[in-house]
Amino acid sequence: MSGTIPLSMTQQFDEFGKPLSGGRLYFFVAGTVSTPQNPYQDTGLTLLHPNPITLDAAGRVPQFFLADGLIKIRLTDSVGAVQLTADNVQVIGASGGGGGGGAIDATTVAQTGDLKPRYGIGSHTGWVRANGRTIGSSVSGASERANADTQALYQYLWGADTSLVVIGGRGASALADFTANKELTLPDIRGRGFYGLDDMGNTPAGRLTAAYFGAAGTTLGAAGGDEKLTLLQAHLPNVTLSMTIPSGQGSHAHGFSDWVGNGSNDSSFGGSSSIIRSGGEVGDATAGAVLPQIGPGNWVSLGGSNTPHSIASSGIAVSIYIKL
Repeated sequence: MSGTIPLSMTQQFDEFGKPLSGGRLYFFVAGTVSTPQNPYQDTGLTLLHPNPITLDAAGRVPQFFLADGLIKIRLTDSVGAVQLTADNVQVIGASGGGGGGGAIDATTVAQTGDLKPRYGIGSHTGWVRANGRTIGSSVSGASERANADTQALYQYLWGADTSLVVIGGRGASALADFTANKELTLPDIRGRGFYGLDDMGNTPAGRLTAAYFGAAGTTLGAAGGDEKLTLLQAHLPNVTLSMTIPSGQGSHAHGFSDWVGNGSNDSSFGGSSSIIRSGGEVGDATAGAVLPQIGPGNWVSLGGSNTPHSIASSGIAVSIYIKL
């Protein structure tokens, strides 16, 4: 739901009793230092007011509406001198007091920067997709959303993750970059799941390490892992194999340097057997003689294809959105 605060449609004066001509009324998220929150021209919260709102020549504040909940405001004169500041101001609306009650506005339940999966694609009011595209002001040319309502998320992400690229380079502050119409790159969660940071304010648990995840598990936004794996020799267990020569082979020796038992020359070893060793000679004059051991590091080839195999867990693909 939406509501307003007592400053709406009032006339403001400076300390000398003169109309606060050209004054500016700023709106921030309650409890924050400077995170902006949008004012609107309509109760449906679809037509944005600028933030700050500029008072007219008579110091009058236009009608405005805000999302249900609490708000922080700052009123200055035309040159920026603070006239009034207040935090945790109650937005008065259908669910903020009086009879009738009313439902909570679903677009304001989440906070800026919150993530959610949604069974759908495309745009979603109050949210943008975490797809690695860009957000920015209405004239920024941002590829995911170019609109004034991205300012809160822009400033939040700018400070939360310095690895997110600002097109044109990071400036002095998030607000400076937003007003300079620079684009900010969104987190890229395409084809990725979620892991908890390995520390999250505690000591690292060692469950998400760079050695296996491929990125530092204590860094916000670090991405690693893969859907597939190609096994290498280093992935195979260390083994030691041996074989007993069958009896009745006669008094002779078998020399070999690669495959032993190819179905023709070494039929006494079982035809198509695939025992491999990198050199040597085996005598079998005595029934039950034992072949030299084939130890780790002596394998030549087992005829594989080096085709990767899946290591992706079972899941379902949905869109991941991030709150403006």
